[in-house]
Amino acid sequence: MVPVVALVLGLSCLLLFSIWRQNSGRRKLPPGPTPFPIIGNILQVDMKDITKSLTKFSEVYGPVFTLYLGMKPTVVLHGYEAVKEALIDHGEEFSGRGRLPWAEKANRGLGIAFSNGHRWREMRRFSLMTLRNFGMGKRSIEERVQEEACCLVEELRKTKGSPCDPTFILGCAPCNVICSIVFQNRFDYKDQNFLNMMEKSRENVKILSSPWMQEQENHKEPSEFTNEGLTILASDLFGAGTETTSTTLRYSLLLLLKHPQVTAKVKEEIDHVIGRHRSPCMQDRSQMPYTDAVLHEIQRYIDLLTMNLPHAVTHDIKFRDYIIPKGTSILTSLTSVLHDPKEFPNPDKFDPGHFLDESGNFKKSNYFMPFSAGKRICAGEGLARMELFLFLTTILQNFNLKPLVDPHDLDITPVLNGLASLPPSYQLRFIPV
Repeated sequence: MVPVVALVLGLSCLLLFSIWRQNSGRRKLPPGPTPFPIIGNILQVDMKDITKSLTKFSEVYGPVFTLYLGMKPTVVLHGYEAVKEALIDHGEEFSGRGRLPWAEKANRGLGIAFSNGHRWREMRRFSLMTLRNFGMGKRSIEERVQEEACCLVEELRKTKGSPCDPTFILGCAPCNVICSIVFQNRFDYKDQNFLNMMEKSRENVKILSSPWMQEQENHKEPSEFTNEGLTILASDLFGAGTETTSTTLRYSLLLLLKHPQVTAKVKEEIDHVIGRHRSPCMQDRSQMPYTDAVLHEIQRYIDLLTMNLPHAVTHDIKFRDYIIPKGTSILTSLTSVLHDPKEFPNPDKFDPGHFLDESGNFKKSNYFMPFSAGKRICAGEGLARMELFLFLTTILQNFNLKPLVDPHDLDITPVLNGLASLPPSYQLRFIPV
């Protein structure tokens, strides 16, 4: 009897402490739904469509609100104004990486994606410097991407116009670009070491796709420039530079199949500017406003990383009359920016006109944030944009895309996996021009 009473008393004390802690912490934070003790607001969030839940909360509590995902608060920023104010206007204060226990266990606070403070600044500076030394932003990198685009075309020719799922081939191409940067060597698409590395990368992404999963914390903080730290940094580069680009390419082809009239206009621009007798290059992009608009619209429409990786404030900050304590996790809804109807009429419709003016010239938008913004913006943005342009234009220069069903019957509804917005499975035929 005594153990049962002790257990009840212990649980009661824990419950009361949880309620007291949550109530005391909420006083100066932005408003939000009332959390349950211990579990917070988790039961009020649709884990299958988190962005939809965030939109509903924003309609009630405004563009800045607080959720408790467990006992600790998370401040959510919804809409362009709030996201821009935090990540750009107060970039330094919001430059921390929010806590993800599973990432802490896997990466141990090393690398660039999930590190913080001095270590993150050192790793980012080192990464950008090293990538520049390896040719990032220079002609040599463009030549590597062009080389890989030609290899990609040759692999697609081997399908001989038969139905195929492009997932594997489109995954090999961007992975090989990272290999050529890190290892100074590309691999054959059937090389077993290359295939093993790609499989490990896919496994890591599956783990990363469960952002609410908890594991044990690890407080060990080894030095930045160790073999372990540099290995995790290289792993971050492969994870960020392979899966995101290959998924975008896969979704791109699906959208081009769905909208043949868009594809026809892109191919017409390719024929006019590039022709058939040389490979596309980055200088062509400035003369191809419609293609540029299509690439931007693809990234806007698919909304790949719907919530971004969590940020954290680096010290106590007053933000819109609220006090956000140091270390508080920040969720930025990129969906609310990329699908803002004030900037993009009919945001749920795929329309390259979102990035074209009345004269057909390319039109920039400050709301275009698929790579995030501010201090934590994707370090590989330039490479990713280069790959998307060169890979897609090279494919369309050499092939006609043929769906297996009527374009109207193609399903382009994204498959949400917790972290990313993925295209549904599909097959197509690559018909040589």
